[in-house]
Amino acid sequence: MTNVVKLIDHAVLHPTQTSADVESACALCREVGVASICVKPSHVALATRLLAGSSVLPSTVIGFPHGGTSTAAKVAETHAACQDGAREVDMVVNLGAALAGEWSLVADDIAAVVAAAREHRAITKVIFETGLLPDDATKIKLCELSEAAGAAFVKTSTGFGFVKGDSGALTSTGATVADIRLMRGACSPAVQVKASGGIRSLEDALAMVEAGATRLGTSATAAIAAGKSGASY
Repeated sequence: MTNVVKLIDHAVLHPTQTSADVESACALCREVGVASICVKPSHVALATRLLAGSSVLPSTVIGFPHGGTSTAAKVAETHAACQDGAREVDMVVNLGAALAGEWSLVADDIAAVVAAAREHRAITKVIFETGLLPDDATKIKLCELSEAAGAAFVKTSTGFGFVKGDSGALTSTGATVADIRLMRGACSPAVQVKASGGIRSLEDALAMVEAGATRLGTSATAAIAAGKSGASY
């Protein structure tokens, strides 16, 4: 069976999480051997120090969670994060531009972040927020643009996307098996797929891997490592 723990980017991204949370998460990540720990940009330097000498990579998010910051701001954020030690950056596409079909803007935005990360020998994952996109054609187009820009991964969700139902209640969106299969099919083997959002158990994780994901974003790492269900970002 695939050791899914080694595919996890452990998320410490909730707005209320503190340096103490990062410290405990880094200890967990070193113990179980995840791929990376994904922290807020302000915590990258701390995570880099705490992970020194381990196989766990420091990673972070760019333009998070809504993707609406300017390209210049995303590029500056990427440089700063990589200078602090980030080896992987997960950027959010400009969702408004994607929904408007402003594909040149979207493509240039992704390419600029990829280029900035490459200056530091870091890789880029592109977050689509699939639960907020209207159709498969939009997701496929984003896969094509991400690959053309040189991204290493395409990624489903931030874990902080919500849709409002008829009652007014908000429902969180996240990775689905259907979207992972779609994204895997829309990219060449040169681009990997990351599932994130709503992955709460070993069963969830295995389903995403079976569908084609090679990286998993979750905060339920301890539960997954123990083969149980747990809370997820």
